[in-house]
Amino acid sequence: MSNAPVSGKVLEAAIAWKLCLDEDSGTSEQHSAFMHWHAANEEHARAWRQLGVLDQRVSVMAGPVRHTLMQSRAGLRQRLAGLGGGLASVLLLGGLLAWAGVPTLAPSYWLADQRTATGEMRTLRLEDGTLLSLNTHTAVDIDFKGEQRLIVLHQGEISVETGHDDSRPLLVRTDDGRLRPLGTRFLVKREDAGTRLEVLQSSVAAKPQNSGDEQVLREGQQVLMSADGLGQVGPVAVGSDAWARGMLVVDNVRLADLVATLGQYRNGHLGVADAVADLRVSGSFPLSDTDLALASLVPALPVKIERHTPWWVTVSAR
Repeated sequence: MSNAPVSGKVLEAAIAWKLCLDEDSGTSEQHSAFMHWHAANEEHARAWRQLGVLDQRVSVMAGPVRHTLMQSRAGLRQRLAGLGGGLASVLLLGGLLAWAGVPTLAPSYWLADQRTATGEMRTLRLEDGTLLSLNTHTAVDIDFKGEQRLIVLHQGEISVETGHDDSRPLLVRTDDGRLRPLGTRFLVKREDAGTRLEVLQSSVAAKPQNSGDEQVLREGQQVLMSADGLGQVGPVAVGSDAWARGMLVVDNVRLADLVATLGQYRNGHLGVADAVADLRVSGSFPLSDTDLALASLVPALPVKIERHTPWWVTVSAR
């Protein structure tokens, strides 16, 4: 089944059904009405499945937190009934999950023109011929209606190969600033400390949000841009764009860093024991099957894969 995004209206309906049925198991009439809603449209079924993934993540939490969250459902349902819009519903559910210690996504993710789910990667050809690839958990807005072609990256990472079927300037914008490609292929990634730009072909002009200066990055260069300026320019990492082909390529990285990256492509918790965290790893790993990627570590390293549940996996010393 597709992991494509669902509309805010359908997501709101799915949340309302989940709260209704989880609170008191629902009456027979409610169950019948839910089954009719679920079967009426493929998007309904997709929204319900995506909410199920969230619920499974909640289910692995510690007992007291889980109990408190479940006790809050009745009050949450009453508050949800008094809200008029889908955004308010998403904010309310997201806030409760965040309070309970479950990672959630910002409202800008749910409202974006295009977004990808956990482990999903997608490539779009825009109307000007630009190829835009979205990495896991990525959200973008696309606006080609004005005097410029604008891509706004809210979250995640994109690969851009610029098209030439439109004379208007193409810009990529984040909260940290603006990037202006000069006929090129490049990567843009939102990180905690700012926006990382990696130029794979030609060049890109980078302008931080609070700076009037624009600096041109050349092929093979990368930089971290904050709202106040640009960091030190360095070389592009080996295999940095391999994710667009479904692979993770690393060269002499810490096992902890590899595991953290693989964790971005799967639901639940993926951890690594301190005893093996600093082991060094090189190789190529499939992002579409992170279980296979983890299994490939065992013959090469003194590690084992401990599966406490399908949603809680740890790489530990063998």
